[in-house]
Amino acid sequence: MTRDVMCDTLGSHEGWACSCPHVWKLGERTLRFAQRPHIMGILNVTPDSFSDGSRYLDPERAVERALEMEGEGADSIDIGGESTRPFAPPVDEDEELRRVIPVIERLAGRLRVPISIDTYKASVAREAIRAGAEIVNDVSGCTFDPHMLEVVSSSSAGLILMHTRGMPAEMQQNTVYSSIIPEIIRFLRDRISAAESCGISLQRVVVDPGIGFGKSLEGNLEILRNLDKFSLFSRPILVGTSRKTFIGMILGREAGDRAFGTAATVALAVAKGASILRVHDVRQMRDVAIMANAVMRPSTG
Repeated sequence: MTRDVMCDTLGSHEGWACSCPHVWKLGERTLRFAQRPHIMGILNVTPDSFSDGSRYLDPERAVERALEMEGEGADSIDIGGESTRPFAPPVDEDEELRRVIPVIERLAGRLRVPISIDTYKASVAREAIRAGAEIVNDVSGCTFDPHMLEVVSSSSAGLILMHTRGMPAEMQQNTVYSSIIPEIIRFLRDRISAAESCGISLQRVVVDPGIGFGKSLEGNLEILRNLDKFSLFSRPILVGTSRKTFIGMILGREAGDRAFGTAATVALAVAKGASILRVHDVRQMRDVAIMANAVMRPSTG
């Protein structure tokens, strides 16, 4: 692994090669995070999302929302056709493809920002990339489908590796950890090694500790308190707290009324080193992220 000439903070950990945490390679496109964190807009084209339900199940409405989020300042759009909320039932491959591919095809060439496909199925990722997706966001860290790493490797897509424990239907049944941060670090280290072994450059990888996935309320808070520890990989850190249940548990708010709670977690995540914030409320959380970044890193303000 060679040093990226743009790196202003380089480091290694236990044999990890130096890499630039401010750069993410997506084929011919390069996303840069040195000046400010990026906002990934959430677009669920599902009938059972925990937050927006079937609001964008119709492809035309989904396209309108994606373009709207881009106008609000989204740096990428993450499209998902299967709910991964706790206890969500699985969706078969054909149905997931039916939901996401028409939306991606309509948006490819219209959006200036990259499209991400939120799936753990290799076949869905393959077709989404063919349709125009530039990022694969796999909530399983490429563990649910043994062919996922092969699909990503054969493309030039960026890859988000997230930590979880089991499928969404059962992940919240196992939220006790002897030491949560070291366990997540071990998991992500293993998945990065697996990706590199399949020929996926480290510069194409982003890490996500998986807030809300197989975690208790205290576990989610512990991740936020210690988010900076994930910088040891020298890769961009993605955080997805938007409207999640642990915020509702603390504030006593329903999913649609958790914007202020989400804003607090976004600001804290930026302060702890997050480069990408995956959110529903793009305009508001972009302001929060930029303001937090200006406070923590005055030279970028």
